[in-house]
Amino acid sequence: MLSMLLPPPLIGALTAGLMACWLLLIGVLLAPGIALKALFAYPIPLPAVCRLATRYLTGVADLWVAGNAVIYRLLQEVRWQVSIDGVIEPGRSYLLMSNHQSWADIPVLCDALQGRIRFPRFFLKRELIWVPIIGVTCWALDMPFMRRHSREAIARNPQLRGDDLRATREFCEKYRRQPITAIMFPEGTRFTEAKRDGKDSPYRHLLRAKSAGMAFTLNAMGEQFAGMIDVTIAYKPTASGGSIVWSWLCGQQQTLVVQAEVRPLPAEILHGDHDGDAEFRGRFQAWLNGLWAHKDAQLDRLKARATDGVGGPTPAPSSG
Repeated sequence: MLSMLLPPPLIGALTAGLMACWLLLIGVLLAPGIALKALFAYPIPLPAVCRLATRYLTGVADLWVAGNAVIYRLLQEVRWQVSIDGVIEPGRSYLLMSNHQSWADIPVLCDALQGRIRFPRFFLKRELIWVPIIGVTCWALDMPFMRRHSREAIARNPQLRGDDLRATREFCEKYRRQPITAIMFPEGTRFTEAKRDGKDSPYRHLLRAKSAGMAFTLNAMGEQFAGMIDVTIAYKPTASGGSIVWSWLCGQQQTLVVQAEVRPLPAEILHGDHDGDAEFRGRFQAWLNGLWAHKDAQLDRLKARATDGVGGPTPAPSSG
């Protein structure tokens, strides 16, 4: 493998270049499905054709994940430590919750859980819809785009508060009757120590978890989910606080840790008015805070494993 022969910056450039070329080819393959989706979703509404186009697009997206996996393993010494505690049932829907540290999180999650979950749908920042290929593909795959207005903007116009909830509602309606993996990053943005300190987070490795989007998703789809996949990603520390995504492209995150725990969803948090019921909102936030405290404590141990490269992957008890 080339990572043993070439310096890390060159490995990073090659990995990024091959992934970009692969993405361009995937864009060509996606084009027919996107065209069908655009034509038969709005000018000539034909839901059956849209569903067929979505299945095609999902197949191409799975091919993108598989191709990326080949690129990683061709250029890098991949020894990711992936463990799954619990059973992921084939053909069932799951809510996947993860901490968020880097742009690498999404391809890492897709690779680590490939073949075990349905191709995931992410809650994305609205600005990403303008990214070439990625934006229009995410739109065609019915991923929800969140506006994430600032507190100042909401204070000036309180009606903006409902934008993200409306996007979540539309997303939930589209997938109410078909299997899906919905991925949420409750922190809402990537973790940095500066953000942690600026937001007065009580955690060492995490920002505060926001509960509104998750509560609404569970209220709309909770009974459809077979459970929650609680994922914790731990990277090795980068030199001089450098970029995680660049160190990942350079093959310097070969022992990163992905730990998933399959959890039941408590019945008492599935239904309730998060905005209007203060008692339910407090109960839901307390449940989420408990998971977040557990994840923060785990990260001390998992980061040490990623740094030492020990522990190795644990075979998943189920796949599908």
